[in-house]
Amino acid sequence: MFTGLVQQIGTILSLERDSKGATIHVGCSFPELVLGESIATHGICLTVIRDSGRGFYAEASEETLVKSVLGDLRVNERVHLERALGATDKLGGHLVTGHVDGVGRIVERIPLGDAVRMIVEVPSELAPFLAPKGSITIDGVSLTVNGATGNRFDVALVPFTRKETVFDALPVGARVNLEVDILAKYVARLLGRPGVDGVPPGGSGGVTLDLLRKHGYA
Repeated sequence: MFTGLVQQIGTILSLERDSKGATIHVGCSFPELVLGESIATHGICLTVIRDSGRGFYAEASEETLVKSVLGDLRVNERVHLERALGATDKLGGHLVTGHVDGVGRIVERIPLGDAVRMIVEVPSELAPFLAPKGSITIDGVSLTVNGATGNRFDVALVPFTRKETVFDALPVGARVNLEVDILAKYVARLLGRPGVDGVPPGGSGGVTLDLLRKHGYA
């Protein structure tokens, strides 16, 4: 589990692909890397398989490469890094699992003084999980949704965020990893929304307004 607060900017030192996926060498300065520990790399939970002395090696499956931007990354590209959250650590962002739900695309960047309003288009299946003032993870960074219309949402990149992330280097059209708020996914599942998380289109179930009224909750 992570919190979506970037601890370091790492660098892709190598990415070697094979029929099963890829082995990735990420440069960073994290002290005392532990074999088997999890590090969110651009929002993807990766397991450390070897300490290189100047970073770590991790493996990614073909599915991870296909369903995230990890397969797009090239040597020397910079990535957001965050070590796993400890039981007594402060939750400064929001609960982030490191499991990418889909890939979005930056469609517009609008300067707002020293800040930037970034508009992102998401796959239609993720749109129901977006809500104004809700949380979203973009490339491993916890951000607040300012507004959401259709399959697009926008976030404000304040000067501190711009300085501590690689977002300023991403042009319009760039693909980004997205993880929606896990609480939104559980609510959608509980409500039995058709087409969401295993509920078939046209199906129903879970908690409904009629059920809440019946038991005096609405």
